[in-house]
Amino acid sequence: MKPTVAIVGRPNVGKSTLLNRIIGRREAIVEERPGVTRDRKEVDANWLGREFTLVDTGGWMVGGDALDDKVSRQSEAAIEAADVVLFVVDATVGVTEDDTRVARLLRPRSESVIVVANKVDDVSHEAFIWDLLSLGLGDPEPVSAIHGRNTGDMLDRLVGLLPDEVDEPVEVVDEAEKIVGVAIVGRPNVGKSTLFNRLIGEDRSVVHDRPGTTRDSVDTVVDSDKGPVRFIDTAGMRRKARIDEETEYYSLVRALKSLDTADVALLVIDSTQGVTHQDQRLAERVDAAGCPIVVLLNKWDLCDTEQRADVTDQVGQKLHFVGEAPVIKISAISGKNVMRLWPALSATIEGYQTRIPTRRVNDVVRAAQAAHPAPAGA
Repeated sequence: MKPTVAIVGRPNVGKSTLLNRIIGRREAIVEERPGVTRDRKEVDANWLGREFTLVDTGGWMVGGDALDDKVSRQSEAAIEAADVVLFVVDATVGVTEDDTRVARLLRPRSESVIVVANKVDDVSHEAFIWDLLSLGLGDPEPVSAIHGRNTGDMLDRLVGLLPDEVDEPVEVVDEAEKIVGVAIVGRPNVGKSTLFNRLIGEDRSVVHDRPGTTRDSVDTVVDSDKGPVRFIDTAGMRRKARIDEETEYYSLVRALKSLDTADVALLVIDSTQGVTHQDQRLAERVDAAGCPIVVLLNKWDLCDTEQRADVTDQVGQKLHFVGEAPVIKISAISGKNVMRLWPALSATIEGYQTRIPTRRVNDVVRAAQAAHPAPAGA
């Protein structure tokens, strides 16, 4: 198992920029505004042949709202699970109350913490870093994540703190046990992250009743009776005309990209609002991506008898193009009927991967040609 490195700190100090710099590509969404990263996002990284997993976290905010508190708890969970912690601080600002709070939490494990003094763009800025000694976590590592300055030295130090490598036996992966990708898609605030957390058994995605809480795609592998399954929690998809932020645009791009790699899509619909035009368009996008669909009518427990009848009719009328896709009525928040998802997933994947014999295909084509012969002279 690869060692884990958590990137933590208060909002807008450059955590996601640092992650992108380390892995050499734009994996985390970056914008000059606090709160862009909210969930824990894990990516593979490598430095000088040493592999490890990077965990990008949301930022701590003292005295924030309920959503900020949930983001902070995500960061604390990442710290507990990490072998090494990169504590990112904005050197140009100095030590803040939020920085002090994080440092207090990290001090008991200070030997595995590196204080990353970010935004030290040139030598003249290095004087800023000595104030960070007051955090009590050792010598800061001055870097510029956006320009790449000194990140190599920081990574050398990081690799030196990683636990010793253990030779693990090479496993031969059976074709039948390849990881199945399941993307959870839907409009903002329909319960995707609540369902994701319910399925994986832990709070990986921040859940809040504010639309757009999930900014990026978050994934976790879960072992099931049918083999490993990778669940991917995606950002809520809205009409392009309503996407007015760069962050939300990249969130949409990531969500659509998740469909390209998924074996199945779980289309989550808010039953209390019925099947909207936007739900219909999302289902069309999933269908166009060639991804089989399982329709989940979430918040079913909040609907009365009339609402349930209406939304059931709407599924048949507005989502007719998905064919005989399974439709499951659930409550993600209580867990009711969520376990019914597993057999539906297995049946959908099996049906989608079933190979139809060439002879049968030819018989169908000939029957269609006989029923609809081409016009004479065509």
